[in-house]
Amino acid sequence: MKALKTKLMLAGAVAAISVAGSAYAESHGGVGACLITKTDTNPFFVKMREGAAAKAEELGITLKSYAGRIDGDNESQVAAVETCIADGAKGILITPSDTRGIVPSIRKARDAGILVIALDTPLDPIEAADMTFATDNFLAGELIGQWAAAKLGDEAANAKIGMLDLAVSQPTVGVLRDQGFMQGFGIELGDPNKWGDETDPRVVGHDVTAGNEEGGRKAMENLLITDPDINVVYTINEPAAAGAFEALKAMGRQNDVLVVSVDGGCPGVQNIADGVIGATSQQYPLLMASKGMEAIAAYAADGSKPEATPGKNFFDTGVALVTGEPVEGVSSISIEEGLALCWG
Repeated sequence: MKALKTKLMLAGAVAAISVAGSAYAESHGGVGACLITKTDTNPFFVKMREGAAAKAEELGITLKSYAGRIDGDNESQVAAVETCIADGAKGILITPSDTRGIVPSIRKARDAGILVIALDTPLDPIEAADMTFATDNFLAGELIGQWAAAKLGDEAANAKIGMLDLAVSQPTVGVLRDQGFMQGFGIELGDPNKWGDETDPRVVGHDVTAGNEEGGRKAMENLLITDPDINVVYTINEPAAAGAFEALKAMGRQNDVLVVSVDGGCPGVQNIADGVIGATSQQYPLLMASKGMEAIAAYAADGSKPEATPGKNFFDTGVALVTGEPVEGVSSISIEEGLALCWG
């Protein structure tokens, strides 16, 4: 029943801005658009690019795609925005690496009459984009925090938690997931707009991963030096979680540490089945990208801009907790359901 409710919520999110693609395809040939992702190697962004390309072809939109060399490469993203402005693009979809540093370039694009939609990662401030299409990243973190606390039960009071974050620049997506996890686990937040200022002694420390496996391994090794008895590990995404698991395995700790994450890619969901990750919050990058392309088509047609989900300041593309070990009071879907919905 809980899984059905989750599916209905996701279906509602999709239906909220559903448009008639055939009508756009007839009337918007020649419209140019850009997709700018953090990298072109992370499976999340690969799927996002696939979704944008498929929808652009359907709508008759000419799409150019750009990416940073690594997560955090703001310079390449700034150059991409400049190119899109010079090309006369009608819309830009962007997953910003530096959520504050890219804002002046985004402002310049909007001043040029370009619709700018942030995907997955809100700008700082969020109003710097015309709209954000994203997972509720705070909720995504909160769900895995609630799950981890429930799994530990009374021992949650004695947890030793390692936090594997994204980058020292603290982009919004990383802050939201981190702080959501902490609230879900029952840790009192400091400033909810940044991580690292909490005072709960259960938090051993934070390290950054760049959102990749090697970064996750190194960050986990660093935190295990601080406290080898860590028994809960929050990770910004599933590649980082895979790296953390390798570091734990090297110490013989792979079977007594709860690792939780966010993304819901097929390798990550399979890692739940394989015992690498306990639970992950699944998000839907193809949906973000395809709806972003539809919004650009609508803007090209009549100047209309997408609206936020009621009660939120962004368009919520849905999230679901995936685990093979459901707990009381935390809505989740099964591994099989997660594999049916996964990407990458």
